[in-house]
Amino acid sequence: MKTLISNATLIDGTGDARRNADVLVDGTDIAAIAEAGSLASEPGDRTIDATGLVLSPGFIDMHAHSDLQLLVTPDHYGKLSQGVTTELLGQDGLSYAPVDDATLAGIRQKIAGWNDNPEDFDWDWRTVGEYLDRLDEENDGGRIATNAAYLVPQGTVRALVMGFDEGEATPEQLEQMRQVVRTAMAEGAVGMSSGLTYTPGMYATTEELGALCSAVGELGGFYAPHHRSYGKGALAAYAEMIGLSRDTGCALHLSHATMNFAENKGRAGELLALIDEALDAGVDITLDTYPYLPGATTLSAILPSWASAGGTDATLSRLRDPETKARIRETVEIYGSDGCHGVVAEWDTLEISGVQNQALAGYVGRTIAQIAADEGREPFEAFTKILLDDRLGTGILQHVGHEENVRAIMVHRTHTGGSDGLLVGGKPHPRAWGTFPRYLGHYSRELGLMSLEETVHHLSGRPAERLKLDRRGLVREGYAADLVLFDPETVRDTATFENPRQAAAGIHYVFVNGTAAIDGGRPTGARAGRALRRSPDGRTRVEGTEA
Repeated sequence: MKTLISNATLIDGTGDARRNADVLVDGTDIAAIAEAGSLASEPGDRTIDATGLVLSPGFIDMHAHSDLQLLVTPDHYGKLSQGVTTELLGQDGLSYAPVDDATLAGIRQKIAGWNDNPEDFDWDWRTVGEYLDRLDEENDGGRIATNAAYLVPQGTVRALVMGFDEGEATPEQLEQMRQVVRTAMAEGAVGMSSGLTYTPGMYATTEELGALCSAVGELGGFYAPHHRSYGKGALAAYAEMIGLSRDTGCALHLSHATMNFAENKGRAGELLALIDEALDAGVDITLDTYPYLPGATTLSAILPSWASAGGTDATLSRLRDPETKARIRETVEIYGSDGCHGVVAEWDTLEISGVQNQALAGYVGRTIAQIAADEGREPFEAFTKILLDDRLGTGILQHVGHEENVRAIMVHRTHTGGSDGLLVGGKPHPRAWGTFPRYLGHYSRELGLMSLEETVHHLSGRPAERLKLDRRGLVREGYAADLVLFDPETVRDTATFENPRQAAAGIHYVFVNGTAAIDGGRPTGARAGRALRRSPDGRTRVEGTEA
């Protein structure tokens, strides 16, 4: 069956002015685009009257943590309901491939606060290629809900080669890591991520990162770092990443690019000047942000890197040892932990968003300062007790952002949208459900920071260019029918910090590869997403398809 979308206001993802049009979807692709009212449906075809609605490309989430939830919770309503049709996985240097058995066990526990850690799940892959194959498997009548591309995670690569301990890589280990990255790229990864405030990735020197970036750049991929600090020393951390891109020739995509904590209030202009200077010198840079102030991570990320060396059991042992625990406290409360971006922990900014140990569920929605006061403990003691009782599996919101910085960065010429959404926990960050409608409704329509055409370009065409997507990201004939129909007057985010799992308002239809996943504002249960893999020609596409 073909689907004719008639009388739509077409915003095609290029940034060009809107126009009225009919669009015909045939199978997985856009078959025709013509003047509004000029295409007619044939017997048996479906027609959607899109009068008053905007038709745009499906939105591309450039910073997604759906690596496990795409498989565990296959309806994936949080992303589909906001118009997301493609996600970039493998973020922040930590994900589930490539691994061996021991590395997988460590990674599963380490990022349980991001993605959960189900015991009864079939972890049947070890390589990047096998993981992408798993995403492409049909299961109960469908595949995955959205399309998905993958970044090889540098922290996982380091753990695979060197374990979770500190230490500088030997030449032999470095060459082994380079080969792991090359293999992952050959199997379909589009680039490499890092999490340089998370262990073990943060133990890498600039030289080690440069050697891996060179391998990525040689294969046409890009580097997407969560760099060493978004707080104290943030500009120096950005400069290190820009220098890596300049020196290695590897394209750079700055993950959740922002300037947080009190030290950086109002300093977004300094970051943008640094980026613009590099762009003008020919460095290939893009960035993504989410349109909210708080961040989200794990509670264990607040620990200093030396305290997290060796994995979960080693970390818990240090927290139980009085002498080592006192040293951790000194670092966290007096000097500032590298895991906390070099900033002293502010206990009233750290809010529990999710726990693995359900005996601790009462802590969700409360800050460390509140928990400590309620229990008559010092905040550091409450902090360490939760880490021990939850085996480091606790998720948090970190209330450290600044609105003026968020607004300044989102209008930059290289900006794309990324939710950084964590889909698990008792009260996850609402960005997992609200990022894309919030851009369209609050920042475009209500505040007028960008035109709707420019906003859609940030959320579709521009990220498609960075990902080198083959025939995706725009509304054009011959392109994949990843499409969204929304009401420009009513589209908005409804997810809040109190009730974060709320679908967007004003999004009427979402098509993934030509199949309606949202139809008349309601989920259909259809799962037509595919793994998108880097091909030998450098383009990113469904395996087996050609330009």
